[in-house]
Amino acid sequence: MSEPPPVRPPRHRGIYLLPNLFTTGAMFAGFYAIIASIGGRYTEAAVAVFIAALLDGMDGRVARMTGTQTEFGVQYDSLSDLVSFGLAPALVMYTWSLSALRDFGPLWGKLGWAAAFIYAACAALRLARFNTQVGVADKRYFQGLASPAAAAVCMSFVWSVDKFGLAGSDFCFITPVIAIVVGLLMVSRFRYFSFKSLPMGDRQRVPFVWMVVAVLLLALLILDTPRVLFVGFTLYLLSGPVWTIWSLATHRRRVRRSAA
Repeated sequence: MSEPPPVRPPRHRGIYLLPNLFTTGAMFAGFYAIIASIGGRYTEAAVAVFIAALLDGMDGRVARMTGTQTEFGVQYDSLSDLVSFGLAPALVMYTWSLSALRDFGPLWGKLGWAAAFIYAACAALRLARFNTQVGVADKRYFQGLASPAAAAVCMSFVWSVDKFGLAGSDFCFITPVIAIVVGLLMVSRFRYFSFKSLPMGDRQRVPFVWMVVAVLLLALLILDTPRVLFVGFTLYLLSGPVWTIWSLATHRRRVRRSAA
């Protein structure tokens, strides 16, 4: 009689530690931003969101470099992004400026928390749509403004104003517009360049002028970090509508020429 095949012990499902540590760090930074804003430390809150963005950009790259990409990591990253780039910026803007609208009456107060909720809800919808398009959408472009970039626009605005000693209540009629417009751009169909096609590997070369640009950007960031970030990310925010409209107009002109 042949011996029965050896019984293999059950395989335990685990997770990879390194990339998920970066994801956890990003979520912690977003959580800290909420706590700092409640304590009135708005510059610390804004900086924490930017730290979350840096860690968020590193976790996926580390996972690809080490071959540790998992479905768990993808879902965990989305939940972390919702905290760091959805809830945290919304609550920071509310405690910093939007809550001041209550002084103008109950209706204005409702507008304040509604603007914060619209931003947070749009971030959640943006992340859900992104997850359903993984492996289908063109990796060179984002459909709608990415949530880290949206958070960067809002937090660089808060940081710039707070740096000059101005109160968020002085901008309580501007902040709702920023929150709602940025939120709606996240769920829009405008195309944004994703920068994923830029050469980043060890064997990929770039023109020398890119090094010059990088040095100039670094110098500007050192001189006035919040305002440079605000201007840079605002230009990126505007690039989506401008690029999409220009592409549609170019396509229509080609169609007319071919039909003529």
